Amino acid sequence: MVDSTDLRILTLLQQDGKMKTKEISARLGLTITPVHERIKKLERGGYIDHYTAIVNRKMIGLNMLAFCSVSLKNHQKAFIQKFESDIKHLKEVVECYHIGGMFDYLLKVIVKDMDAYQAFISTKLADLENIGNVQSSFVMSEIKHSSQLPT
Repeated sequence: MVDSTDLRILTLLQQDGKMKTKEISARLGLTITPVHERIKKLERGGYIDHYTAIVNRKMIGLNMLAFCSVSLKNHQKAFIQKFESDIKHLKEVVECYHIGGMFDYLLKVIVKDMDAYQAFISTKLADLENIGNVQSSFVMSEIKHSSQLPT
């Protein structure tokens, strides 16, 4: 279980994963040792999953962001597991959610441009077994993009 101090530490680390224990301690008004121990406890407990850098996709030429809604033809367990296993190997799919509603899955797809998206759909996604229907939505502009969870 986490307390309010742990939540404040998590908030600070989400804002800057490279923030030093010394700076966190100063912001919280605590000494370094207990803050260090709390961070290690949060890591061991799975509250901190991993550390990463968030790369500006446009700076590396990945200008198209699309959401792809997918329906499967067959909903037997083996077919679902096969789809989920296959989708994990498609590098263009950066997020995949099994959802309720009109579609079975929502994919977040990032590629260079429309030509790359068309190639992804026709040569990779269409090659997966059990795809029934695909509907694409293209992002015109990003209003809010955050990896920070509300704490």
